Amino acid sequence: MTTSSTPPAGRSRPFFWEEAADDWRSACGEGRRPEFSEYVARGLRALREGVGQEAGTVPAMRSVHRVPLPDDGLDRLPDRYVAEHRALTLFGLHQHTASEPVHQPGLGLGTACLLLRRSEALTEAAVERRLIAAATAQDLHELVQHLQRLVPLLRQAGTGLDYTRLFRELTAWDGPDRNRVLRSWGLQYTDPATSAPAGAAAGEGTGGQERAPYWVTFEPGGPDAGAELAALRSGTGREPGTVAAMWPFHRTRMASEWRNKGSLTRDLAAEHTSLTLFARHQQTHARRMHVTGSSPGTAAGLLARKAATDSEGKAATAALERRFGHLLTSADADELAMHLRSFAPLLNRAGVGLDYDLLRTALRTWDDPRRPHAAGRFRQQWDRDFHTAVTTTS
Repeated sequence: MTTSSTPPAGRSRPFFWEEAADDWRSACGEGRRPEFSEYVARGLRALREGVGQEAGTVPAMRSVHRVPLPDDGLDRLPDRYVAEHRALTLFGLHQHTASEPVHQPGLGLGTACLLLRRSEALTEAAVERRLIAAATAQDLHELVQHLQRLVPLLRQAGTGLDYTRLFRELTAWDGPDRNRVLRSWGLQYTDPATSAPAGAAAGEGTGGQERAPYWVTFEPGGPDAGAELAALRSGTGREPGTVAAMWPFHRTRMASEWRNKGSLTRDLAAEHTSLTLFARHQQTHARRMHVTGSSPGTAAGLLARKAATDSEGKAATAALERRFGHLLTSADADELAMHLRSFAPLLNRAGVGLDYDLLRTALRTWDDPRRPHAAGRFRQQWDRDFHTAVTTTS
């Protein structure tokens, strides 16, 4: 079926990559050999001339630009023009020798990397290494260098990319919207609902069975345990979903359209905080610190009971009771997370476990307006757990 790209308001023509896709589909729809016209082929050659060149310095590319240059006499090119130049050259590398259009509307970079991983053209570690390298680029120039090495791999695996979306992401990279771009890549890459290629194992990529949280499956003696915990600790205090090193450990489920938008949900924020807390809590321990049934009240009570036997005795116990009281009176999930971060080193030193499934639920619902009584219930239960743990004799 022939489709056409309708440019949005403010743009008189589709982007060149959109024109190229329409050109190829038109040939198919008219019963001609599926190939690009001479106009598109000439444009693709021009794009490859622009690889590694500065925007505005390649005369052959002028005809394929759609972002206008303002006639204001300024020497500095608009950010959108520079981003379009980068997107065009990446498209040229990606489309080169590909048998079908590589511009695929709706296919973000994270999803493309997920499909690349499932194609088995590269190992999972190799794909993640390339995606994380791109996501941690300090500026647009460095990002494009990483993408120049990635898009030929996508072409070899038969995976396309939404270049209109990528253009917008390149435009946003050096601005305040980078975090949303990063979150969308990470969420797309961990999307269990993304369709797997033909021949994939049953249930893979269809949503299937929900994966257990990382803290449930963590193996303290594993060869990569230390590196994994370090990656999770790097997310402390960072915006959820924007820390590329943490992406392989996220299990949050949400609708694919929310992932594509880089939505910051309560579920994602709660999982992010729980992962960073678990990593700080778990380090140096040979047994898993996720302990089912051990609420923050129970854990704090056990700390207080241990403190009572130390040299400081009552003073240490009273200090813990005050700290736990501040935790219970947290006004929102952010304040709750702040107090939990202060407990994590204490729990680590004392070897006291914590139920991270319960913790994630509390962080997710503590100030949820749809669950106005959730915080009150947690406060009551954790307060009872605290006093029970303090007074229970071994």
